[in-house]
Amino acid sequence: MRPVNLIPPEERHGQHAPLRSGPLPYVLVGALVAALVAVGALVLLDNQISNRKSEVAQLKREDAAEAARALRLASYTQLRELREQRVATVSSLANSRFDWERVMRELALILPKNVWLVGLDASASASAGTSGSTGGSLTGSIAGPSLALGGCATGQDAVAGFVTALKDIDGVTRVAVQSSELGSQKDGAGSTAGSGDSNGSSQDCRTREFIAKFDIVVAFDAAPVPAAATEGSAPVSATEKSEAAAKETSGEESEGG
Repeated sequence: MRPVNLIPPEERHGQHAPLRSGPLPYVLVGALVAALVAVGALVLLDNQISNRKSEVAQLKREDAAEAARALRLASYTQLRELREQRVATVSSLANSRFDWERVMRELALILPKNVWLVGLDASASASAGTSGSTGGSLTGSIAGPSLALGGCATGQDAVAGFVTALKDIDGVTRVAVQSSELGSQKDGAGSTAGSGDSNGSSQDCRTREFIAKFDIVVAFDAAPVPAAATEGSAPVSATEKSEAAAKETSGEESEGG
């Protein structure tokens, strides 16, 4: 037969007592699980923060190293910029200069034997010439460099040949004859007294009646005008003057170096 316990359930003790259930155990278990999850999340977040701090520190070290490297290379960058500025300054000065030495050499080569000069005036621009210089008003009308020649030749044909020869000089754009006059006894040919010629000579080179005295202006309109001459032709501000002075100083340092 199967035994039957006749004791009411509420009065039973021991292993035969019924289990008591309620919401409290479940609440405690849920709270414990939530606490574990929160602790795990905090640990993960702390690890991420530590990693980010390490990355930030590494980036700062790399940035400091690159900044130090850039500072070491800054002198080379400044040297390159200074070199480029000086090269540009020297090129500008070289391009703005007129080669008078070449012109004088070519003039000596093409000067005929029956022509001789008693006056020569070279000007870099119209403003560089003086009112009493050889060439007079013709020199003032030339924008570029010009060469004013005064002298004598054995006749008007010789003067014409000299004008043609002057056109063979490299860079000459035009040749103008301001005056060409033959000498005569009436004009005092051969006299040593002051004749008031524009060349500034106290002796008239027309020692014979067939000798012609001339004033010729040679223009180089297409040639570059030196910077020093252009400053005198127009008002220059203080800023432009300081910049020009700085360029000249840089050019002198470049030539000296």
